[in-house]
Amino acid sequence: MARGDNVSALLEIKNVSRVFQAGDETIMALAGVSLSIASGELVAIVGASGSGKSTLMNILGCLDQPSSGDYRVGGRSVAGLTPDNLAALRREHFGFIFQRYHLLGTLNAADNVAMPAVYAGLDAASRRERSTSLLRRLGLGDRLDHRPNQLSGGQQQRVSIARALMNGGRIILADEPTGALDSKSGETVLDILKELHADGHTIIIVTHDMEVAGHADRIIEIRDGVILSDRRTRDQKTDAQALTFHDGRPVGALSAFRHRLAEALPMAIRSMAAHRVRTFLTMLGIIIGIAAVVAVVGIGEGTRQKVLAEISELGASTLAILPGSHWGDERSSSITTLVVSDADALAAQTYVDSVTPEVQTSAKIRFGRISVAADVIGVGQDYFRVNGLKRLKGSFFSAETISERRQEAVIDDRTAATLFPGGESPLGKIFMIGRVPIVTIGVSARPSSSSGGRSLQVYLPFTGMTGRLLGAGTSLAALTVRVADSVDTTVAERAVVGLMTRRHGTKDFFVFNSDQVRKTIERISQKMSLLISSVAVISLVVGGIGVMNIMLVSVTERTREIGLRMAVGARRIDIMLQFLIEAVTICIAGSILGVALALGIATVLGGPGSKFPMIITANAIVAACLVALWIGLTFGFLPARNASRLDPVDALSRE
Repeated sequence: MARGDNVSALLEIKNVSRVFQAGDETIMALAGVSLSIASGELVAIVGASGSGKSTLMNILGCLDQPSSGDYRVGGRSVAGLTPDNLAALRREHFGFIFQRYHLLGTLNAADNVAMPAVYAGLDAASRRERSTSLLRRLGLGDRLDHRPNQLSGGQQQRVSIARALMNGGRIILADEPTGALDSKSGETVLDILKELHADGHTIIIVTHDMEVAGHADRIIEIRDGVILSDRRTRDQKTDAQALTFHDGRPVGALSAFRHRLAEALPMAIRSMAAHRVRTFLTMLGIIIGIAAVVAVVGIGEGTRQKVLAEISELGASTLAILPGSHWGDERSSSITTLVVSDADALAAQTYVDSVTPEVQTSAKIRFGRISVAADVIGVGQDYFRVNGLKRLKGSFFSAETISERRQEAVIDDRTAATLFPGGESPLGKIFMIGRVPIVTIGVSARPSSSSGGRSLQVYLPFTGMTGRLLGAGTSLAALTVRVADSVDTTVAERAVVGLMTRRHGTKDFFVFNSDQVRKTIERISQKMSLLISSVAVISLVVGGIGVMNIMLVSVTERTREIGLRMAVGARRIDIMLQFLIEAVTICIAGSILGVALALGIATVLGGPGSKFPMIITANAIVAACLVALWIGLTFGFLPARNASRLDPVDALSRE
């Protein structure tokens, strides 16, 4: 039977049983235990291994809940409390001292002590001040920045005691506090516990050692889940103060969330730093995936712009009007209805920027002893504007050149280099086309693509060419229209077809829209970029699976740490945030390194002169980082959720 001694109970259990299922076997750890402990008592619970004393301590400390019966803390029943409510009870009223200390190796002594206050919402400066004060009080003022592996067993246990007092620790539960210590260190720890008892703390020591239990005012002996005896060894010192209960800031409050985020981030970074190699290898999949995505998108954009630039050099938005019904129409040579007046009619339209007639032939051109074959093209005054050709030297044709049928020519730079080697200026020089002398008045850049980009080009006024080279009455080979910048080429094409059909009385021509080539190339480029990007995204997903796998392993490895954090008052959302932030941080750091790698590749291999130019855009970088964030959240959620749902008492007992 329990002893109440007519003192109001701080902790009270009534007819509590705790049953565990181990496979097909049912284990009764506690069987109908009733017990009350008053505020300010120093109690020892003794028993052999397997007697149920640790289970009783876990229930008293709200680390575990009874299978049946009732447990009250300060008159408040814990039955039906949520995990976060139980965490609040532990955080506000209990302090735990463990036989194996349970200090985190990634934190120094001061930060280990301060951990409970993180979950209580205390600011960093106040936490540091209080943890420092507690450690100095316990004789560890010169060990504040030492990590657990730099401390002796007795010093580690004193750090554990300071941690138990961080949030007040009105009720201190000490599980075999001297079990891992030598006799001298054990005596020191017991002296500290008695001092805390003298200061008004309620101390509950769980031990198998009757000598340790002899320091208590009251000894409760337990065997096979049943209390055998409950005796007092000296007068009871009690404190009638009542406990006050509050659950702190609401879990959903924005300020509370920001606080938890700010605290979880440095903890996540410390944990990652403690396993640098594993963190980097986990990050590697994200780095490669992000670099691949950004680089592929950069190549796609670079290639697209390069192709569009080449098309623009040919005349970005042009319509070529050609005789016949299609390319290769055998009747096209007999169609003579494309005439200069068609060009004049088209030039008068508001949707037309400029227009040029064209005739073409192949001929030998000679200058001195040099004789070469070239394409001779008869053009109008606006030919060079229509086709976007740049002037390198001299001038282009004037209206007078066309109307007066002058024997003048503009040659491309390749023709100039062929006829006038050694850097000699071609301007004013006379060369022969057949028996016709021609004066060079200008040099243009050669077309960047099409067959014209591969052969020598000589441009003559179409009037002079039809009159002197081809013969009068020669019909035009083509009309090329440059569409006004503000007009859609598809609309302009319909208007041109309508106008020309009315003029000819029939549709004896067809129209080639160069802008359709641009759009087709853009579509192909986008599809190819999308296809290759999809392959790169697969590597990102694989990287995300790697993150999830490592985080699941991390949860398994750090189960005790999770249990400890829960024991000192961490809520489920605190645990979830920590692991989720670790996953997100790995992915964000991986994305930054991946973007840096892609920029490096673009600088070294994807310059403007490269066959595969790369243009890394801000949109691609932002998209990559957002994808990394999504991967971190998605693939980090399951491990974080698993961690937050661990049972604290099970987590603490894991090896």
